[in-house]
Amino acid sequence: MPATHPMEMMSAIQAAGLWAGVLILILLALSGLVVRRRQRHQIAFGDAGNVEMTAAARAFGNASEYIPAGLIALVLLALIGAPAVLIHAIGVTLVVGRLVHALGLVLQTGPSLGRVLGMLMTWIALLVGAVSLIAFAVI
Repeated sequence: MPATHPMEMMSAIQAAGLWAGVLILILLALSGLVVRRRQRHQIAFGDAGNVEMTAAARAFGNASEYIPAGLIALVLLALIGAPAVLIHAIGVTLVVGRLVHALGLVLQTGPSLGRVLGMLMTWIALLVGAVSLIAFAVI
């Protein structure tokens, strides 16, 4: 009997839990980056026109705008019986998209390939999640 990969043995809700945990850790890391930059530049509120502060705040803000929709899609898909492999595919795409986007914002000024690729991956994950939710709901 061939060995089964641990991810193949996970239930759908476990898969959703895995990716939810990773996405929450990303939010915490980005929040920590904002706090560290506030301390370094002694900025109590807003960005004070500091480019580094603006980038950190937008990396966190953008993640906090997109991650909740992804989390909802992952959990709902698990609850309505979607296969774990679909949840893993959406979860990994969303995680990589959010990481690439955040790095593109924090490590470069102005437009960057990381921001573009990160947003495309995020939109793909959300689109697949939304279409899958609709399909599982009506089929």
